[in-house]
Amino acid sequence: MAIKSEKTILKDLNPEQQEAALYFDGPLLILAGAGSGKTRVLTHRVALLVGSRGIDPGRILAITFTNKAAEEMRGRIHRLVGPRAGAIWISTFHSACSRILRREAERLGYRGGFVIYDDDDQLRMVSRIIRDMDLDSKRYPPRLVRSRIEDAKNEMVDADTYRGRVDDELSEVVSGVYKTYQEQLFRNNAMDFDDLLLNAIAVFELFPMVLEHYQERFSHINVDEYQDTNPAQYRLVKLLSGHRRNLCVVGDDDQGIYSWRGADLRNILEFENDYPDAKVVRLERNYRSTRVILEAANHVVSLIAGRKEKRLWTEREGGEQIRYFFANSGSEETAFVALEINRLLEESEYNHRDFAVFYRTNAQSRPFEEMLLRFGIPYKIVGGFKFYERREVKDALAYLKFLLNPDDAVSLRRIVNEPKRGIGDTTLAHLDAFARSQGTGMWEALQRAEEAPNLGPSARKKLAQFVELIQGLSGEMEQLPLPELLQVVLERSGYLAALAQEGTFEAEGRAENLQELKNAMVEFSSANPGEGLDAFLERVSLVAEIDLYDEEEGAVTLMTLHNAKGLEFPVVFIVGMEDGVFPHLRCMGSVESMEEERRLFYVGVTRARDQLYLTGAAYRSQYGNLKMSPESRFIRDIPREYLQVFKTEGPEAVGGAAESARSGELDALAASFSVGDRVIHDKWGEGMITALSRSRSGPEVTINFPGLGEKLLLLEYAPIKKASV
Repeated sequence: MAIKSEKTILKDLNPEQQEAALYFDGPLLILAGAGSGKTRVLTHRVALLVGSRGIDPGRILAITFTNKAAEEMRGRIHRLVGPRAGAIWISTFHSACSRILRREAERLGYRGGFVIYDDDDQLRMVSRIIRDMDLDSKRYPPRLVRSRIEDAKNEMVDADTYRGRVDDELSEVVSGVYKTYQEQLFRNNAMDFDDLLLNAIAVFELFPMVLEHYQERFSHINVDEYQDTNPAQYRLVKLLSGHRRNLCVVGDDDQGIYSWRGADLRNILEFENDYPDAKVVRLERNYRSTRVILEAANHVVSLIAGRKEKRLWTEREGGEQIRYFFANSGSEETAFVALEINRLLEESEYNHRDFAVFYRTNAQSRPFEEMLLRFGIPYKIVGGFKFYERREVKDALAYLKFLLNPDDAVSLRRIVNEPKRGIGDTTLAHLDAFARSQGTGMWEALQRAEEAPNLGPSARKKLAQFVELIQGLSGEMEQLPLPELLQVVLERSGYLAALAQEGTFEAEGRAENLQELKNAMVEFSSANPGEGLDAFLERVSLVAEIDLYDEEEGAVTLMTLHNAKGLEFPVVFIVGMEDGVFPHLRCMGSVESMEEERRLFYVGVTRARDQLYLTGAAYRSQYGNLKMSPESRFIRDIPREYLQVFKTEGPEAVGGAAESARSGELDALAASFSVGDRVIHDKWGEGMITALSRSRSGPEVTINFPGLGEKLLLLEYAPIKKASV
């Protein structure tokens, strides 16, 4: 395939896009408003570097924030310059750092074949450390401690530095866990996601020759979604761009919505301070939405102080008014959404996949799911339980991780008694003590279980059988293709047999998920010939759920506003437009948090191509009580000329509507639980539902709590939630 000429590459770009694509004389900031074609500009810019500028594609680095965006960019560039696109480094920050560390990590003392611990692996390790330190996990929840460690790493604060900043009891605990956590990661020859960035930075700062090599390697660096970068990513970009300064960053401060994930908006707001000679190009022409939608979005975001001025415009004239419905109750709101979807399906050419329902938090999805089911409207959730986080998938991957890296104690602990083979916590505690006394890892201690004191003959026999299983599987690892290796692991371990013996619909579904994992391996092997288990596990560890999103699936999409970023739909519903819901209650006491909520609303509004609905409810059930909320202040920021307001019952009908809503929502609450569900009670911990019933007071639930017996609770007021798998 011939490389297209510069004229051909540029012909599809507007003047501002061409200006950005053709600038190669120093730092460049492309301020790309929503729907302004930033991906097109970035891909055409890279294509020009390879084509008319003659830059070796292997010397170009392009950073995106999702694997899906990276693959999309690679495909677009391939269509412009042909197979040479394959040599360009196009990846996420984490994937790029992982690739670098595969070559350089031994400089930091790691052994070859390090593994990447995902969120669940990290949480298991933190939980175990808290238990080993004899700390109360209720007082110091592992998720909270892990979150504090993650926050520290985002700020590039290592365990020793964190120790010097201890100022209260919680930070004292976090400090101790953090230090042990890092030591165990290193001992397990493992890194978490943040370590990928921090260790790459460490290699560059400790070994200047390595940094010089990569600075020379990457003559041109392009970073997408720059407003979402955290301090570590910012530092990485500064190091790699070095003295060459051929750096192009693309972003939109108006879409900065990830401060809770460590993103620092100052990185884009202060780019011109970092690079005083930087050129700034604004992309303000929107190719997505109607004029009405854009005018509303412009009004909302213009109220943010300190933003970089942009005003979206479009050549699409007019457009329908934004439809606004403030219902009496949550059930009335959900019914309105379902009815409008059905009406538009009947009266227009829309397909189910053309509709999206956005909400502020995942907890808001349940009533909409139930209403869509009632109306027979197919839907899917982006942001629910992720495929690679399902228990059976995690179990299978843990077997594979351990076969690849026997130092991986977290995976070993997961699989040693999965499926159940009589190796309990007491046996593992004795084995752990033996390992520490011998200065060895868990796997070596397991292989020497005959020498371990306090282990009875039965425990030794079971451990020996497990060792024999793993050694046999290790012998197969290099010989079998990935899908066959997985099948052998699942069969020899007894995992599939255990599911078959269970004989439930849930077990059948879990077996289907394992089959889907096998399908993923087939697809990976086909797309990446020559790559092995380590490459597959790395891909799985780095995959984000948005990469699994399929826009062609024929179903209404339900997702949080945060997950909606980067997507677009012909018809969008933003629901829960009430103060305290959106903007969220916890954000209403801080100017910075409120501005981020406003940006989040702007992101949601600008996802809509043709029609936008905003809905809320005066009354809705919350934690078993009926709660009244005023309409969202964001509604009041939209000029009324852009709104078509749908009427509901007058104030005199609110009491009856509220009572009716309460009854309906209690029924829906009861329907969300089933006998056999595992739930967590705020006071009594985890238990299993053994019965559901109803009295004059409403739905009741009977729960069996280990050590406490059965408790009968009124569901409306029971502080319970479903346990994670």
